[in-house]
Amino acid sequence: MILEKAKELRAATIIKNLEKRNMTGIYCKTKGDALKQALDYIEKGSVVSWGGSMSIEEIGLMDAVKSGDYQVIDRSIAKNYEEQREIFSKAVLSDYYLMSSNAITLDGELINIDGTGNRVACLNYGPKNIIMIVGMNKVTNNVEDGIARVRNIASPPNALRLDLKTPCSITGRCQDCYGDSCICSQIVITRRQSAAMRGRIKVILVGESLGY
Repeated sequence: MILEKAKELRAATIIKNLEKRNMTGIYCKTKGDALKQALDYIEKGSVVSWGGSMSIEEIGLMDAVKSGDYQVIDRSIAKNYEEQREIFSKAVLSDYYLMSSNAITLDGELINIDGTGNRVACLNYGPKNIIMIVGMNKVTNNVEDGIARVRNIASPPNALRLDLKTPCSITGRCQDCYGDSCICSQIVITRRQSAAMRGRIKVILVGESLGY
């Protein structure tokens, strides 16, 4: 109970700071609660796409969207680079874009590292709504700790998942590589959302460990 209470207090701090940055936050204790909240946000019949994320898979959101009453832009059906590029381009104009954040600070800043750049591009601008599923395991004290977390904790298992031969997939820690398989091409820190797009980014904090 004490650990859960401490987790709720940390989440409340983040949510307050997200609001200062024109973003919306909400805390869900379980994966099931997070799934329900995410689906409550998404209007029926709307266009939905997503970025690469284990977190949205783990709560069942991807399956729910694919089987629900939505117009889905599915990145997984691309057979080659040109088809992938076309799908990524369509995702930019989606109504809802689903993703996680590689890290989030107690001050409400989002840290994301991307290989291709499509995910962080949509986070920055394009889709009408961004819905983020973020486990409390991704909370860090500051941006510097967040970047270190992504490079040394999140990136190695992601490289393994994608079967990429990067130094981190061999050593388990970031080697600041420049190889063709590198998945750390862009580092994006979302400090705030513009006032004109207030509430566009909705962060669902989950009281369980999700993703990497």
